[in-house]
Amino acid sequence: MDRRIRTRYLIELGGLVAKAGLVDLFDDDRAILYGALIELATVARGEQGAQAMTIWKRRGHRKFEAEATAGDDAESANRTTGAAP
Repeated sequence: MDRRIRTRYLIELGGLVAKAGLVDLFDDDRAILYGALIELATVARGEQGAQAMTIWKRRGHRKFEAEATAGDDAESANRTTGAAP
């Protein structure tokens, strides 16, 4: 993978960690965050991993869709009121 592409990819993954609220939840404690991610990987590799990943994927898709809808609603309201986005 090209270095710039990989860097952007890693930044996006970090953005997801922040977007999920984990940075604030763990008070920016990287050891907790790393441990939680290790636990997540352990669960994903376990007997119920496929089921857990299906649930996590659905949850993620719903959240992305809700945020997109909220963004569309805000943009529409800004056009209606003439406010800047």
